[in-house]
Amino acid sequence: MYSCDELGFVRYDAAATAYLMSKDRKLALAIEAVGSIRRPADGDVFASVVKSIVGQQISTSALKTVLGRLAVKVGDPVTPEAVGALSVDALQSCGMTFRKAGYIKSFADAVRSGEFDLDALARMGDEEAVKALTSLRGVGRWTAEMVLIFSMNRMNVFAFDDVGIHRGIRMVYHHRDVSRELFEKYRRRFSPYCTVASLYFWQISHMDVPGYDRDYAPKGR
Repeated sequence: MYSCDELGFVRYDAAATAYLMSKDRKLALAIEAVGSIRRPADGDVFASVVKSIVGQQISTSALKTVLGRLAVKVGDPVTPEAVGALSVDALQSCGMTFRKAGYIKSFADAVRSGEFDLDALARMGDEEAVKALTSLRGVGRWTAEMVLIFSMNRMNVFAFDDVGIHRGIRMVYHHRDVSRELFEKYRRRFSPYCTVASLYFWQISHMDVPGYDRDYAPKGR
Protein backbone atom coordinates (compact mmCIF):
# COMPACT_ATOMS: atom_id res chain seq x y z
CA MET A 1 0.00 0.00 0.00
CA TYR A 2 1.06 3.61 -0.52
CA SER A 3 2.95 5.43 2.23
CA CYS A 4 6.02 7.54 3.02
CA ASP A 5 8.04 7.15 6.21
CA GLU A 6 11.28 8.87 5.21
CA LEU A 7 12.89 11.61 7.26
CA GLY A 8 12.85 14.93 5.47
CA PHE A 9 9.51 14.25 3.81
CA VAL A 10 5.85 14.62 4.80
CA ARG A 11 5.19 11.26 6.44
CA TYR A 12 1.98 9.25 6.20
CA ASP A 13 1.24 5.56 6.58
CA ALA A 14 -0.57 2.96 4.51
CA ALA A 15 -3.58 3.14 6.83
CA ALA A 16 -4.18 6.71 5.63
CA THR A 17 -4.26 5.87 1.93
CA ALA A 18 -6.27 2.71 2.58
CA TYR A 19 -8.85 4.77 4.45
CA LEU A 20 -9.13 7.37 1.69
CA MET A 21 -9.41 4.70 -0.99
CA SER A 22 -12.20 2.99 0.93
CA LYS A 23 -14.11 6.26 1.24
CA ASP A 24 -13.90 7.51 -2.34
CA ARG A 25 -13.61 5.48 -5.55
CA LYS A 26 -12.42 8.37 -7.73
CA LEU A 27 -9.75 9.36 -5.27
CA ALA A 28 -8.75 5.69 -5.02
CA LEU A 29 -8.12 5.65 -8.77
CA ALA A 30 -6.07 8.83 -8.49
CA ILE A 31 -3.99 7.38 -5.64
CA GLU A 32 -3.32 4.26 -7.69
CA ALA A 33 -2.28 6.38 -10.67
CA VAL A 34 0.15 8.44 -8.56
CA GLY A 35 1.50 5.80 -6.17
CA SER A 36 3.43 6.85 -3.08
CA ILE A 37 4.28 10.56 -2.74
CA ARG A 38 7.57 11.91 -1.39
CA ARG A 39 6.91 15.58 -0.65
CA PRO A 40 9.83 17.39 1.04
CA ALA A 41 9.15 18.70 4.54
CA ASP A 42 10.35 22.08 5.81
CA GLY A 43 12.07 21.16 9.05
CA ASP A 44 11.53 23.29 12.15
CA VAL A 45 8.57 25.64 12.56
CA PHE A 46 10.60 28.87 12.65
CA ALA A 47 12.31 28.16 9.32
CA SER A 48 8.99 27.01 7.85
CA VAL A 49 7.25 30.28 8.77
CA VAL A 50 10.14 32.31 7.36
CA LYS A 51 10.03 30.29 4.14
CA SER A 52 6.27 30.73 3.85
CA ILE A 53 6.45 34.50 4.36
CA VAL A 54 9.25 34.89 1.82
CA GLY A 55 7.44 32.65 -0.67
CA GLN A 56 4.21 34.61 -0.78
CA GLN A 57 3.45 35.68 -4.37
CA ILE A 58 6.85 34.84 -5.82
CA SER A 59 8.08 31.95 -7.97
CA THR A 60 9.77 28.84 -6.62
CA SER A 61 13.08 29.85 -8.21
CA ALA A 62 12.90 33.33 -6.65
CA LEU A 63 12.13 31.76 -3.27
CA LYS A 64 15.21 29.52 -3.52
CA THR A 65 17.37 32.52 -4.40
CA VAL A 66 16.18 34.60 -1.44
CA LEU A 67 16.48 31.71 1.02
CA GLY A 68 19.98 30.96 -0.29
CA ARG A 69 21.06 34.55 0.33
CA LEU A 70 19.49 34.47 3.79
CA ALA A 71 21.35 31.27 4.63
CA VAL A 72 24.63 32.92 3.65
CA LYS A 73 23.93 35.74 6.12
CA VAL A 74 22.62 33.72 9.06
CA GLY A 75 23.81 30.16 8.47
CA ASP A 76 21.85 26.94 8.17
CA PRO A 77 19.54 26.20 9.91
CA VAL A 78 17.87 29.59 10.06
CA THR A 79 17.31 30.44 13.74
CA PRO A 80 15.41 33.21 15.58
CA GLU A 81 18.65 34.37 17.21
CA ALA A 82 20.52 34.74 13.91
CA VAL A 83 17.62 36.37 12.07
CA GLY A 84 16.77 38.66 14.98
CA ALA A 85 20.34 39.94 15.05
CA LEU A 86 19.88 41.39 11.55
CA SER A 87 18.24 44.70 10.72
CA VAL A 88 15.21 44.94 8.46
CA ASP A 89 17.46 46.49 5.81
CA ALA A 90 19.87 43.54 6.01
CA LEU A 91 16.99 41.10 5.59
CA GLN A 92 15.61 43.08 2.66
CA SER A 93 19.01 42.96 0.96
CA CYS A 94 18.47 39.20 0.54
CA GLY A 95 15.92 40.05 -2.15
CA MET A 96 12.64 40.13 -0.24
CA THR A 97 10.32 43.12 0.05
CA PHE A 98 10.65 45.60 2.90
CA ARG A 99 7.27 44.45 4.23
CA LYS A 100 8.28 40.78 4.30
CA ALA A 101 11.57 41.68 5.96
CA GLY A 102 9.64 43.51 8.66
CA TYR A 103 7.34 40.54 9.20
CA ILE A 104 10.29 38.15 9.57
CA LYS A 105 12.20 40.50 11.89
CA SER A 106 9.07 40.91 14.05
CA PHE A 107 8.58 37.13 14.20
CA ALA A 108 12.20 36.47 15.19
CA ASP A 109 12.04 39.13 17.90
CA ALA A 110 8.78 37.68 19.29
CA VAL A 111 10.33 34.22 19.53
CA ARG A 112 13.53 35.51 21.13
CA SER A 113 11.61 37.52 23.74
CA GLY A 114 9.30 34.62 24.58
CA GLU A 115 6.26 36.53 23.37
CA PHE A 116 5.65 33.72 20.87
CA ASP A 117 6.24 30.16 22.16
CA LEU A 118 7.18 27.85 19.29
CA ASP A 119 7.25 24.77 21.54
CA ALA A 120 3.66 25.37 22.63
CA LEU A 121 2.42 24.80 19.07
CA ALA A 122 3.13 21.07 19.32
CA ARG A 123 0.66 20.80 22.22
CA MET A 124 -2.13 22.60 20.36
CA GLY A 125 -4.89 21.19 18.21
CA ASP A 126 -4.90 22.16 14.53
CA GLU A 127 -7.29 25.10 14.81
CA GLU A 128 -5.59 26.41 17.94
CA ALA A 129 -2.21 26.25 16.21
CA VAL A 130 -3.60 28.05 13.15
CA LYS A 131 -5.01 30.77 15.41
CA ALA A 132 -1.65 31.17 17.16
CA LEU A 133 0.29 31.38 13.90
CA THR A 134 -2.12 33.84 12.30
CA SER A 135 -1.60 36.17 15.24
CA LEU A 136 1.82 36.85 13.70
CA ARG A 137 2.20 39.75 11.26
CA GLY A 138 2.32 38.50 7.68
CA VAL A 139 0.93 35.03 8.45
CA GLY A 140 -2.52 34.29 7.03
CA ARG A 141 -4.54 31.13 7.32
CA TRP A 142 -3.06 29.49 4.20
CA THR A 143 0.49 30.13 5.43
CA ALA A 144 -0.37 28.68 8.85
CA GLU A 145 -1.93 25.59 7.27
CA MET A 146 1.20 25.01 5.16
CA VAL A 147 3.31 25.18 8.33
CA LEU A 148 1.05 22.58 9.95
CA ILE A 149 1.50 20.25 6.98
CA PHE A 150 5.14 20.72 6.05
CA SER A 151 6.72 21.37 9.44
CA MET A 152 4.38 19.84 12.01
CA ASN A 153 3.27 16.87 9.87
CA ARG A 154 -0.39 17.29 10.88
CA MET A 155 -2.59 14.77 9.09
CA ASN A 156 -5.95 16.53 8.82
CA VAL A 157 -5.30 19.88 7.13
CA PHE A 158 -7.36 20.89 4.06
CA ALA A 159 -6.62 24.41 2.85
CA PHE A 160 -9.59 26.00 1.10
CA ASP A 161 -7.44 28.89 -0.16
CA ASP A 162 -4.97 26.64 -1.99
CA VAL A 163 -5.35 26.87 -5.78
CA GLY A 164 -3.52 23.58 -6.38
CA ILE A 165 -5.94 21.64 -4.19
CA HIS A 166 -8.89 23.21 -6.00
CA ARG A 167 -7.37 22.31 -9.38
CA GLY A 168 -6.71 18.74 -8.27
CA ILE A 169 -10.28 18.33 -7.03
CA ARG A 170 -11.66 19.69 -10.31
CA MET A 171 -9.46 17.28 -12.28
CA VAL A 172 -10.35 14.20 -10.24
CA TYR A 173 -14.10 14.84 -10.00
CA HIS A 174 -14.63 16.85 -13.23
CA HIS A 175 -16.03 19.85 -11.37
CA ARG A 176 -16.15 23.23 -13.11
CA ASP A 177 -15.85 24.97 -9.76
CA VAL A 178 -15.35 23.97 -6.11
CA SER A 179 -17.62 25.95 -3.81
CA ARG A 180 -17.06 26.24 -0.09
CA GLU A 181 -20.00 23.88 0.47
CA LEU A 182 -18.54 21.25 -1.87
CA PHE A 183 -15.07 21.67 -0.36
CA GLU A 184 -16.46 21.09 3.12
CA LYS A 185 -18.23 17.95 1.91
CA TYR A 186 -14.87 16.57 0.79
CA ARG A 187 -13.26 17.68 4.06
CA ARG A 188 -15.77 15.57 6.00
CA ARG A 189 -15.23 12.62 3.67
CA PHE A 190 -11.42 12.67 3.88
CA SER A 191 -11.09 13.43 7.59
CA PRO A 192 -8.94 12.48 9.52
CA TYR A 193 -6.52 12.28 6.58
CA CYS A 194 -7.19 15.51 4.67
CA THR A 195 -3.46 16.24 4.47
CA VAL A 196 -2.84 13.00 2.59
CA ALA A 197 -5.70 13.76 0.21
CA SER A 198 -4.12 17.20 -0.32
CA LEU A 199 -0.80 15.62 -1.29
CA TYR A 200 -2.56 13.65 -4.03
CA PHE A 201 -4.58 16.62 -5.29
CA TRP A 202 -1.39 18.66 -5.51
CA GLN A 203 0.31 15.92 -7.50
CA ILE A 204 -2.66 15.57 -9.85
CA SER A 205 -2.77 19.37 -10.32
CA HIS A 206 0.69 19.29 -11.94
CA MET A 207 -0.93 17.58 -14.95
CA ASP A 208 1.85 15.03 -15.25
CA VAL A 209 -0.09 11.98 -14.03
CA PRO A 210 -1.35 9.69 -16.82
CA GLY A 211 -5.10 10.02 -17.22
CA TYR A 212 -5.25 13.37 -15.45
CA ASP A 213 -4.46 16.07 -17.97
CA ARG A 214 -7.51 18.31 -17.95
CA ASP A 215 -8.71 21.04 -15.61
CA TYR A 216 -12.48 21.30 -15.94
CA ALA A 217 -12.66 24.94 -14.85
CA PRO A 218 -14.38 27.21 -17.42
CA LYS A 219 -11.97 28.43 -20.09
CA GLY A 220 -10.49 31.82 -19.38
CA ARG A 221 -10.27 31.32 -15.61
